Amino acid sequence: MPELRQGDPLVVAGRDALDRPVRWVHSMELAADLAPLLRGGELVLTTGIALPAAALDLDGYVRELSDGGAAGLVVELGRRWTRELPAALADACERAGLPLVALRREVPFVAVTQAVGERLVNAQVVELRAAGQIHDVFTALSVAEAGPADILAEAARIAGHPVVLESFRHRVLGYDTGGAPADELLRDWEQRSRRVRLDSRTGYDRRAGWLVTVVGSRGDDWGRLVVLTPQPPPDRHVVLVERAAAALALHRLHARHRDGVERQAHHALLTALRDRGADEELLGRCARAGVPLTDRSLTGVAARPVVRRGRRAFVAADALTGLAAALAAALRDRDVPALVGTDPDDVLALLSLPPDVDAAAVLTAVAAELGAPGDVVLAAGETVHGPRDAGRSLAEAHHVAASVRPEPADGGAAPGPAVHRLADVHLRGLLHLLWDDDRLARFVTRELGPLLRHDAEHGTRLLDVLAALLDSGDKTAAAAALHVSRPVLYDRLARVERILGVDLADPETRTSLHTALLAHRLPVTDRG
Repeated sequence: MPELRQGDPLVVAGRDALDRPVRWVHSMELAADLAPLLRGGELVLTTGIALPAAALDLDGYVRELSDGGAAGLVVELGRRWTRELPAALADACERAGLPLVALRREVPFVAVTQAVGERLVNAQVVELRAAGQIHDVFTALSVAEAGPADILAEAARIAGHPVVLESFRHRVLGYDTGGAPADELLRDWEQRSRRVRLDSRTGYDRRAGWLVTVVGSRGDDWGRLVVLTPQPPPDRHVVLVERAAAALALHRLHARHRDGVERQAHHALLTALRDRGADEELLGRCARAGVPLTDRSLTGVAARPVVRRGRRAFVAADALTGLAAALAAALRDRDVPALVGTDPDDVLALLSLPPDVDAAAVLTAVAAELGAPGDVVLAAGETVHGPRDAGRSLAEAHHVAASVRPEPADGGAAPGPAVHRLADVHLRGLLHLLWDDDRLARFVTRELGPLLRHDAEHGTRLLDVLAALLDSGDKTAAAAALHVSRPVLYDRLARVERILGVDLADPETRTSLHTALLAHRLPVTDRG
């Protein structure tokens, strides 16, 4: 600064710390009790007239400055020391890592203080103006309900650095490189991200060069927003990343609200189509909802999320809302008009496609986006070409989804189809249709009742033994599935035969028992 240069400054000690930031300049002619007067980051100006002469006292003076967080010490020569500063003072500053500067010509300290104050205030004004402009930009984006891509692009433009939105699992959800190569930016992203851990919601990791803030509302955080900046960011970039994160969180809340309202409206339309069929009034309501049904190919779809506990798989009814949002988004991304709503057991959808579009190809692509076949049961009804048959396609999709049994993830079985259809469920589908029939219930009781009662009364698991044999069709495979030796299996099968009074070598008996077993295994939610 010109105000200091005119004093012909000479760096005497602490040269390695000259890059310290200066928060303020403070003129102080005291030799003791300095710490209470400092807040950290001050450059202390003094003529030295009150400083002690003894080396030990000078060392104590420097320690007080250092402990108080002073950025440096500037001493004007001429009043206390005329030609050079004492070696004891220089040595003390060097040991403390405190920059020591001698001014060899007289300088009005008030001019230095005023100049620094003006520069700091001007910088603060610039930061405040930048923060105000950032606030205006992202407020406008939120009002316009801009999506993540627009928010990230604006953040990258203002910051002048790439920005990345990631999930809490360190998966990239979106990014804007600002012109940088994407491959280089995102290389080994998950591994790099896991190394960046912050103690607060917003912080800067110097090692990684990442400015990071949490995205979401407290208690519902869902991701992190990262600005890749190799230099410590100015305050306006902190404001930027937090304001952009708020815009992303607000967009997600709006999307959830819109999606919830839309799901309710679509549920009402789907229920009406399935229960009372299509009439002109209902067709008009569907068209106004953006899903025309006339002169279109219509395919009913039912989806069920699956969770796994060990080797067992279950339909997870409590995850339907998230699956409905994912299914709606996947169809929307492909410009497929569809009604999507939730039932107690399924996510139901009715796809409306031009007659020349292959519904099977669309559903295969959607299934791949929803997850592996073992994660979601996706079923489709027959594609129909008139709105009056839409209810039949929806009912068929629901029937197929309810008939599919999630397979255990043991790695041994071949994966099932991405999309299940009526031809895939075979006998299980027929049993599902007949479950409300009392005759089927009596058949299960007649075939398996004695074995069920024996297991309940004696704490045995002979039904599992019978199931292993019937499912595998082979005693060796059944023994392996049960983790028992073949002699043990033979003994248990003999007990099953005695309890049921049957010969398991008889093909017709095994078919009858297997049919009853399949009916017994139908999900409880489908039993009435």
